[in-house]
Amino acid sequence: MDKRKLTISLIVLFAVNILLITAFQLHQRARAASYSTGSTGQVVVQIQKRLSEWGYYTGSADGIYGPLTKKAVTAFQKKNGLTADGVAGPATLAAIGISGGTTKNANVALLARLISAEARGEPYSGQVAVGAVVLNRVEHPSFPSSISGVIYQSGAFSCLYDGQFDKPVADSAYRAAADAMNGWDPTGGAIYYYNPNTATNSWIRTRPVMARIGGHVFCR
Repeated sequence: MDKRKLTISLIVLFAVNILLITAFQLHQRARAASYSTGSTGQVVVQIQKRLSEWGYYTGSADGIYGPLTKKAVTAFQKKNGLTADGVAGPATLAAIGISGGTTKNANVALLARLISAEARGEPYSGQVAVGAVVLNRVEHPSFPSSISGVIYQSGAFSCLYDGQFDKPVADSAYRAAADAMNGWDPTGGAIYYYNPNTATNSWIRTRPVMARIGGHVFCR
């Protein structure tokens, strides 16, 4: 084989190796994005802890994706309109508040969905205010300690039960979620809000009012 043919053969071999390595890496990333029976690790611990907070998971947070974890994930998926296959893929992880090894982007998306559902048609500051209430609850000892925990807490937000939560998210809600997470709180520390024209809970009307923005009253 002459020198030119040898050079071409080496180039082709090198290119094939690069393609194989890239394909393997993509495959590994795809696998890493989903968790199912037999999976282990810190992400599984996070899944178990969060589902335990919401009453879906009753086992220990041991980081092992076993039958109890699969059952809990399936129940969570059914409750939240996801494919109920017991596999914690990207959509399920995002709903739980876990994405790509970090919760930041997933939290923004989840908070934006709640803001859009709860404050659709409200002024922009009112949208930020709804996001701020969620974040204030995260910091309050009476509520779950994560954004997803607060949002999915049983009975906390009516939009999860009336179909509003599943509607398309308004662009302004993403900006409002980011502003709230960056520290803007138009409510001054409120942990509740209500629409005075539709609220039927007499207790909420006794809470100290912090702000009135658009159609919502924000209180502690």
